[in-house]
Amino acid sequence: MSLEFLWYIPNTVEPGHRGDDTKDGWGTLDFSTKLARAAEEHGWGGALIGTGWGRPDTFTVATSLAARTRTFKPLVAIRPGYWQPAHFASAAATLDQLSGGRLLVNIVSGRDNLAAYGDTEGDQSHRYARTKEFLQLVRLLWTEENVTFKGDYFTVDGSTVAPRPFRIGQRKHPRLYFGGASAAAERVSAAEADVQLFWGEPLAGIAERIDRLRGLSQSLGRTHAPLEYGLRITTLVRDTTEEAWRDAEAKVAKMSDEQRVSPTDSLRRQAVGQQRLIALAARGEVLDSCLYTAPGKFGGGGAGTTWLVGSPTDVADALRKYQELGLTHFILSDTPYKQEVVRIGDLLLSRLNDRAVA
Repeated sequence: MSLEFLWYIPNTVEPGHRGDDTKDGWGTLDFSTKLARAAEEHGWGGALIGTGWGRPDTFTVATSLAARTRTFKPLVAIRPGYWQPAHFASAAATLDQLSGGRLLVNIVSGRDNLAAYGDTEGDQSHRYARTKEFLQLVRLLWTEENVTFKGDYFTVDGSTVAPRPFRIGQRKHPRLYFGGASAAAERVSAAEADVQLFWGEPLAGIAERIDRLRGLSQSLGRTHAPLEYGLRITTLVRDTTEEAWRDAEAKVAKMSDEQRVSPTDSLRRQAVGQQRLIALAARGEVLDSCLYTAPGKFGGGGAGTTWLVGSPTDVADALRKYQELGLTHFILSDTPYKQEVVRIGDLLLSRLNDRAVA
């Protein structure tokens, strides 16, 4: 089974994201282009581009990066509510066609500063019901003509997207990634997503969730190709195990000294998936072989809550265990981004690509 390895481009105006001490050029197109080209040159398929109000528009950045690279796949994080389905389907199909089928899409339903761009919150059931409808309608617009759709949240009448997404082989449209650990989120993913993304939980927790999602896919009557699975996590890789743990502990000590939580982080930490990660620290500082839980105690959020720490062999072995559970998509990162995209690409990816699970 083929594997996908993606990097991460933070896409923030202010420097300092996850402790990255880069100042010169941060937040510019030149800086993001250097990250994208480095990913392309050091074994990565592309990169997830961060999103959120108060950051550069993710789709605009992705379009610019696609135009400045040859094989780089932008995984564009977008939110229903920020986008209307028909507007997004058209913009995405255009970028996908112009880039020769390189677009990937990550649908985000977590809480955000919605009022700043005129959206409304609703409760959790509302958010995920709307997301499900968004996914259904976007797929229809990408694959059918003269679409008429009347749902609870979105309506179109006689809509045809032009140009169509780039088609090659069995690929009809950009792959749709989705996250979320709540029961409502998992029902959306099981029915409508192409790839379910997990954060860095222990193997047993991921295996349990995969079993549940497979059962949900069957009970909900999934009509798409089988759901695929991926991991979004920080990987701190050094030449030796000892060096890696020394640097990891030093980073966490610095996080403890500088701990601060932004309003966006406060919203994220209320999410079910984030709560699962934070709770891991009570089970131990290191779980499985090298899953480090301490960052979550000192402000690490999202993919920075838990880290895989070790030598290239240590981290490759840990990722291979996730692969054996059925995960085929991996979004990795560490800071400083510009240096680590090269280090981790060169030290780690060849070990993983050489031993893909059939």
